[in-house]
Amino acid sequence: MLHAIVMAGGSGTRFWPASRAKLPKQLLPLAGSQTLLEDTVARLDGLVPPDRTLVVTAERLEDAVRSQLPAVPAAGIVGEPCKRDTAPCVALAALLVSRDDPDATMVVMPSDHVIRPEQAFRDAISQAAAIVDETPGRLVTFGIPPTYPAESFGYIERGEPLAEAHGSARAFSVCRFREKPPASVAEEYLEAGTFLWNAGIFVWKAATILEAMRERQPECMAHLEKIVQHWDSADKRQVFAEEFAAIKGISIDYAVLEHATDVAVIEAPFGWDDLGGWSAVARQRGQDAEGNTIAGKHLGITTTGSIVQAADDHLVVTVGLENILVVHTPDATLVADRTQEEAVRKVVAELESRGWHEHL
Repeated sequence: MLHAIVMAGGSGTRFWPASRAKLPKQLLPLAGSQTLLEDTVARLDGLVPPDRTLVVTAERLEDAVRSQLPAVPAAGIVGEPCKRDTAPCVALAALLVSRDDPDATMVVMPSDHVIRPEQAFRDAISQAAAIVDETPGRLVTFGIPPTYPAESFGYIERGEPLAEAHGSARAFSVCRFREKPPASVAEEYLEAGTFLWNAGIFVWKAATILEAMRERQPECMAHLEKIVQHWDSADKRQVFAEEFAAIKGISIDYAVLEHATDVAVIEAPFGWDDLGGWSAVARQRGQDAEGNTIAGKHLGITTTGSIVQAADDHLVVTVGLENILVVHTPDATLVADRTQEEAVRKVVAELESRGWHEHL
């Protein structure tokens, strides 16, 4: 059976002050009326039922996640006691899923992507599952055809087409994974036409990824297996906290995928945006005649190319501004040059260094 693993533990610091430690970007309605997490789980309708959906989040976010996903059973929401990157997250999920379904196929995906149309996504996941059913030891990932020389994404270099793609989307063997490149190298990748952005969405057998993790990350697996051994015991929370903290964090790409010999990539037949910053919100929400993206109550006088987000019924007035980012919340307001939005991470770090945790 197909099981969905939704990774929902990110902090979303580039979306400060809207995104906070207790309400990060995946729990915010940044691209529509629903939150990114709600959209992610809704995207699975008709493909994976709620009782085969496992959401792995941060312990501090468990209650908020439960309130947004009432259809997902309580056991389907797991709160990590600390952050240890994606490999421990994926392996823990595989262990939990395997307890009831040793032959499970997993679709693993982040909770902060915007993907449309949803049916194209479901069709592509079904195609990936069919590829895995044919070759159970194969790992399948998804690549996004690049539209510009992005420096902020990892890349997948595709090889030969698969002999049997099991669907309408193009599927290839993977030659290698590439790190986030400098601008000049990203230009080369774009011109080559054989590179795809790494979407961070995967389909594989739980048993296959567990075997690979045991081979490549035995210490990590020893801690995780002890956690699962105590999963139904009275000391579960204590064992979870102690053993998980002892794990060295590593991404699933570094831990497994870059070393695997049988990896396939499906060229995504759907639109994809990873919502990396406020400019991505502008792409999703659209712009008015002056090139502004507005969410909330705003009066703009000779204001162009700007993003304004206001909380509740607070009025934001801008006069004579161009390419400005304004984000108002009840306790903090950000005003920035749109070209400097990456520096928002520095803002969060500076607030933390000053001990202004009430704003984090």
